[in-house]
Amino acid sequence: MNKRLNDKNPWYRLDLSAIVYPTLQRRNFSSVYRLSVILKERVESDLLQRAVDLTLPRFPTFKVAMRKGVFWRYLEPNHRPGPFVEPDIVNPCMPMFFQSSNRYLIRVYYYECRIALEVFHSLSDGGGAMYLLRTMTAVYLRLKGYEIPDGQGVLALTEEPDPEELEDAYMRYASSKVRPPRSREKTYRIRGTKEPFYTLNIITGILPVQQVLLVSKKYQVSVTEYLNAVLLYALLEKQKADRVFRELPVSIAMPVNLRRFFPSKTLRNFITMVYPCIDPRMGDYTFEDIVVQVHHFMRYYINDKFLNADITTNAAVTRNPFIRVVPLFFKDFVVRQFYKRVQDKQSSAGLTNLGIVETPAEMKNYVERFDVLMGQPFSARTNCAIVSYGEHLSISFASSIVEADVERLFFRKLVKDGIHVKIESNRKTEV
Repeated sequence: MNKRLNDKNPWYRLDLSAIVYPTLQRRNFSSVYRLSVILKERVESDLLQRAVDLTLPRFPTFKVAMRKGVFWRYLEPNHRPGPFVEPDIVNPCMPMFFQSSNRYLIRVYYYECRIALEVFHSLSDGGGAMYLLRTMTAVYLRLKGYEIPDGQGVLALTEEPDPEELEDAYMRYASSKVRPPRSREKTYRIRGTKEPFYTLNIITGILPVQQVLLVSKKYQVSVTEYLNAVLLYALLEKQKADRVFRELPVSIAMPVNLRRFFPSKTLRNFITMVYPCIDPRMGDYTFEDIVVQVHHFMRYYINDKFLNADITTNAAVTRNPFIRVVPLFFKDFVVRQFYKRVQDKQSSAGLTNLGIVETPAEMKNYVERFDVLMGQPFSARTNCAIVSYGEHLSISFASSIVEADVERLFFRKLVKDGIHVKIESNRKTEV
């Protein structure tokens, strides 16, 4: 844990994942994602602002500002006014500049029945930020006069933060004696027409959870495995339609929530990436072939042994005494070049599944569903984000290109498998 609890001005080192996000910051890109809750009543902005003001002090790792040192960036408590709730915008997840908005790295928006929380990724992953959104929503509902208890993802405002909520859990668990290599083969990249400056195209599909469960059971896989297979199938079909000179593997960058494998209450980042992949150069794949390969990939790689080795590779970099004393500007240059030239080229799309959102039973009377949006991709591709609540499973795609071929192929496959899909989008053209 990096916080000094007894200090009047505690500060936090960026966790192992958080280090890279400020480095990639640029005028038209920022590592911002969005979590939303859709209520059954219109949102009252004045009550929402009070809920934000009451809730945020309980989450000290979100009430921070980014600072730059000689060797590393760090987070310090932010006692400035804010963040202030705002009416929602058409293109969410806009770049988040560290000097603006009183230096806060979160935003809160509202529109009709929706409350949206946007977070700069250096603060937390989606699993940690969902605690903030659920607690803030519960406080808002209490201000409206509804009785909402603590628990089931809603934290008590009267309690001090558990020290584990503030820790860099990577450094506690990175202990493997094996460090797998980082380099992977170049993958297929979507070709598309870039949209004007910061236009984010969003397509959200709302699915009945029970239908998705039945189809996944038919293929004898989990929901995550099935949806990964559908996205890989869509990418393969898109590559065929492109009539490329030379086919390449299609790969998905998928974050894994490490809290499932290593006991930690951290509200900061605690994820690592796995890359389900299909190589069409080996032959033609039916959808059933893809499902089987994804299933076995997941079962082979997603376990505590492999995941520990993966985070140990990352931890070794920050533990290296030489790297510690390298000036920050040089670290930024190296990391940025590595990401642009190597890391970003190792996946054709991104997919994250936050899984089932739990809330107190009393909240279900007032909450319709939750949505998650990964935000703008670093390069011309699409990002897919999944979350389920109650009877609804929400799948949201975000891209900055005009074409929506992959999204169309993805949802058509779901419909072909017998799943009803309701589409919502901010696109002006037909999806």
